[in-house]
Amino acid sequence: MNQLIIALTFLVLVGGCASTLSAPEYKGSVDTSGQETDIRSRARIHTELAVGYFELSSMGVALEEVNEALRSDPTYGPAYNLAGLIYAELKEDRRAQENFQQALRINPLDSDANNNYGRFLCDRKREPEAIKYFLTALRNPLYQTPDRSYVNAGLCSRRSGDLAAAEDYFEKALKARPNQPQALYQMAEIAYARNGYAQAKGYLTRLARVSPPNAEVLWLALRVERKLGDRAAAASYSTQLTKNFPDSKEAKALLAGRDE
Repeated sequence: MNQLIIALTFLVLVGGCASTLSAPEYKGSVDTSGQETDIRSRARIHTELAVGYFELSSMGVALEEVNEALRSDPTYGPAYNLAGLIYAELKEDRRAQENFQQALRINPLDSDANNNYGRFLCDRKREPEAIKYFLTALRNPLYQTPDRSYVNAGLCSRRSGDLAAAEDYFEKALKARPNQPQALYQMAEIAYARNGYAQAKGYLTRLARVSPPNAEVLWLALRVERKLGDRAAAASYSTQLTKNFPDSKEAKALLAGRDE
């Protein structure tokens, strides 16, 4: 059985905020043996259509397609997972939670549903609960993107003030995927906070190889180079920040003479 994976796009490092939780995921099972029933096929197709509308922020149409999928097959877990994401975007938290929980009743080992529900909980400051779901997602040996749940667990731990746990999760994300952008940024920021400026620069150098910098990354890189005494490098990052992101809070902090 092959896996169809559609990543739902949220702001991450490229052009977004480096502290944003990793993108939610949708995964549906596709039976290529010719044995998929017509009912399951209709549910899958409508769910795939819903993903497309979700990505276009057409939540009303996306919800119609999800509901059609569930009318075809009320036992199709990925449709409930996606419904949870849609209701979360619509700020209908009760319905979002009900749908995530139904997806997990159908398949408790669904890593994507566990990751997405954990993300939902963390966004609502329910960090201890959220981390349990991220860790459940990671227990599935077939999970194809474990780095996402490690990053989410790290960000959620950091939000709750557990820096040691956060660092451990980011390190595990980098073991799973050495060029994981969010984990690289977070490790650079943690190193900077501990006065490990050379180490922070190392993480930022690795990050630059895989992702163009946003304002947040440039601001950190600028401050690292200042601490290391490299005025030319700091000036270069300063120019990039003010030229490419003039309206960012980081550019405003730079112009106001604030270092932190």
